[in-house]
Amino acid sequence: MEQTLIFALIVGVVIGIGFIVPSFRPYLKPMPFVAFLLGISSGFPLTLLLATMTFWLSKVGIEKSTIGFAIGLTTPYTLKFLWAPLVDKLPLPILTKLFGQRRAWLFLIQAFLFVAIWQLGSSDPASDLGRFALWAIVVAFLSATQDIVIDAYRIEILSEAELPHGTAMNQFGYRTGNLLAGAGTIFLASTEGAGLGWATAYGITAFCVLPGAIGALFAGQGRYVPHKALQQGASIGAWLGDTIVNPFREFLTRHGAFLILGFVLIYKIGDAMGQTMLAPMIVELGFSDTEYVAVNKFVGFAALIAGSALGAPFIAWLGMGRALFVSGLMMMLSNFLFSMLALAGHSTPMLALAVGTENFTSGIGLTVFVTYLSGLSSLAYTATQFALLSSFAAVGRTWLSAPSGYLAEGLGWVAFWAFTVVVAIPGMVLLWIMWRKGFVVETVRQPSTTDD
Repeated sequence: MEQTLIFALIVGVVIGIGFIVPSFRPYLKPMPFVAFLLGISSGFPLTLLLATMTFWLSKVGIEKSTIGFAIGLTTPYTLKFLWAPLVDKLPLPILTKLFGQRRAWLFLIQAFLFVAIWQLGSSDPASDLGRFALWAIVVAFLSATQDIVIDAYRIEILSEAELPHGTAMNQFGYRTGNLLAGAGTIFLASTEGAGLGWATAYGITAFCVLPGAIGALFAGQGRYVPHKALQQGASIGAWLGDTIVNPFREFLTRHGAFLILGFVLIYKIGDAMGQTMLAPMIVELGFSDTEYVAVNKFVGFAALIAGSALGAPFIAWLGMGRALFVSGLMMMLSNFLFSMLALAGHSTPMLALAVGTENFTSGIGLTVFVTYLSGLSSLAYTATQFALLSSFAAVGRTWLSAPSGYLAEGLGWVAFWAFTVVVAIPGMVLLWIMWRKGFVVETVRQPSTTDD
């Protein structure tokens, strides 16, 4: 009940500001709201595999080192660019004619994802970690594929003017999905909450696929560019060339493409390492399930929404380059508060301050970052190119942050969180180099052509 009131209050404030401040008015348009619904469906599976799963593993006594490498189960997020070309251009029998390319893939993947999450929840990591890992990989693959579709569809239904605000609303929805899958699932499963157990809790959370499906039914097909070679009855070779080769060639031949990919790879590595170990630290510091849920439910969620709402105006006020740099510094420095939490020990006010600050800065930073990536994706190859960029970002979140468990064990919590600040510095340096070379300003989507 309290969560609903907070949600309604924040939405009311945003709507009120939207009537007064011009930079907030696009939040009131229909397509940004659809982007919010799509964000819910996109955000919840990854949280089940990261925060909720690591919390579950911690509660059943799995070692921190094992939990750290369990993040490698999300490898499909780092490899999704490999099958993104097929999702981008391959039509599905019957479904594509009924719903269009993007919605056909979305509805099919969501049906499979719903079943896989039920199976993951019914697994028992304490007695059969192998089965648990198998279904985690299946969920990760389906979720990564859903993200390919949703990211492309979001870009295609938003106009140029709506892109920053639609991206912010998508992040708003994404974090709403995070909350439902994180604090919501833990509350449903915990004996201190609803006491339903993990199987039922995961099963209920699986219904978070519905908001995205409903939004897609409302939004229509979007500005999808059909496959030119397929339309003209070209050869299989020409079809494969336009589907698989051209999206990568178009992006990689741009000036500064590899510098951009390097930046995307390491920009959020410090934040990713910290978030991997947050749940284990919360458990080790002696916080109860209800304390952890309450802080995320009230402070964390409110801070995320406020930060996400400021993301689009942040870009308008500062410009893309400054917005990336300032938000990156804010996200990096916010991790110092978790070092202070580790020093303070079991302190609920300190936990609330650290979680609130981190969520606020992440709300701004992620909106700015995803808007930048969205602007780099050509409408001719939306799904493939955004999948390439987001896959590189996922490498930093998964494999580069996988040793975080060993680092936490070796350094201790205070030094570990300080290390997450230091490891974020190379990303900021690379951003400064890109900014000086003029690569950051390339945020306008490329023409929607299907040449070649």
